[in-house]
Amino acid sequence: MTPAPEITQADDALAHLQRAEQAAADTPEARQGQARTVASVGVVGGGTMGAGIAVALLDAGLPVVMVERDDAAVALGRSRVEKVYDGHVAKGRLTPEGKAAVMARFSGAVNHAALQDVDLVIEAVFEDMAVKHAVFAELDRHCKPGAVLATNTSYLDIDAIAQAISRPQDVIGLHFFSPAHIMKLLEIVVPAQVSADVVATAFALATRLKKVPVRAGVCDGFIGNRILAVYRTAADHLMADGASPYEIDAMVRAFGFPMGPYEMSDLAGGDIGWATRKRRAATRNPQARYVHIADKLCERGWFGQKTGRGWYRYEAGSRSGHPDPEVEAIVAEERAKAGVTPRHFTPDEMQRRYVAAMVNEGAKVVEEGIALRPLDVDVALVHGYGFPRWRGGPMKHADTVGLGSILADIRAFAQEDPLFWQPSALLVKLVAEGRTFDSLNKI
Repeated sequence: MTPAPEITQADDALAHLQRAEQAAADTPEARQGQARTVASVGVVGGGTMGAGIAVALLDAGLPVVMVERDDAAVALGRSRVEKVYDGHVAKGRLTPEGKAAVMARFSGAVNHAALQDVDLVIEAVFEDMAVKHAVFAELDRHCKPGAVLATNTSYLDIDAIAQAISRPQDVIGLHFFSPAHIMKLLEIVVPAQVSADVVATAFALATRLKKVPVRAGVCDGFIGNRILAVYRTAADHLMADGASPYEIDAMVRAFGFPMGPYEMSDLAGGDIGWATRKRRAATRNPQARYVHIADKLCERGWFGQKTGRGWYRYEAGSRSGHPDPEVEAIVAEERAKAGVTPRHFTPDEMQRRYVAAMVNEGAKVVEEGIALRPLDVDVALVHGYGFPRWRGGPMKHADTVGLGSILADIRAFAQEDPLFWQPSALLVKLVAEGRTFDSLNKI
């Protein structure tokens, strides 16, 4: 009799993730609510994100009305949508007639009144609360009763958006990831007053769009961006203390991510993170360590690939960057200003800090109920942030490494910076009880 093949850690992690993806769609609201009919959708905003969302909806067979501020902006939004389908035609994936049939379901308008008959609207305008409030006031005025009003905000307080209009029960977060027609993750952000029917509608839409949905609670950054902010801070601390951004990116790629945090910043645009840091400045703990290096690059207008310079230098038209000695000089200057004597970190030392920061914040997100279960963190980080699938997600990886080992690292790092490295109470509790994150993967 042939012995059964040995199950590797990677096999176990992949099996976990497959179960997690199925479980992520099983939420209390989706069970309780009856999805509303969605036969047509509005998109407010025709920028990169709005156009990507429109393509995702068109690909699912839905008619789309895009609203922008003027005719020129509508035309630009339409051109961004058409560019995607022109690419499909050029590659033989779509005929010109097929493209024409898709675009026949797309229309543009400069007035929110054009949204009066749609069943669901997704707002994808500038990440500013005053702008969001203005858009939702218009939606409140023009959309029919029972229309689902969704925001694509990455960070902002959706409860505050919902409470500012007369129908908070219809407001939900649909956080797409760029490019929205390609990236699989859809964070469904559930504010306090939303109807269970609206949550069920969001999950049904995710299925229709072939997205992987994850339920998130309301906080700054929800699940993914909140955790990202913390492990990016851990990377910045490593850089400030002696590692180069290029060493950190290489370590993260070696771990299994497609790119490191500084490569990702250059791809997304450094100005996006800069705007978030400025928004958070007023509420940042003055005792918390703050690394100014990224701000120094932004002050020079070095926003990454779109400006030809960021953490890396980019030749005209190239997406692959080269290390920049001027960036390294700025890093050295900022270390000197902060009175830091640079030290050497091995790839293993860097990896342990990066992963421990990610896992610790993931545990806090579960502890606070922002994620229902550790598996929701795993699905979000794999499908939205490039965490290596074969490791099963950060919480599964922590179980594999051993929670006691992760906690010991956090406590050791806390000797240097007790404010940043505060262990999650949930992690401490699980270690004390000899349990794993997987033991919490039920609702």
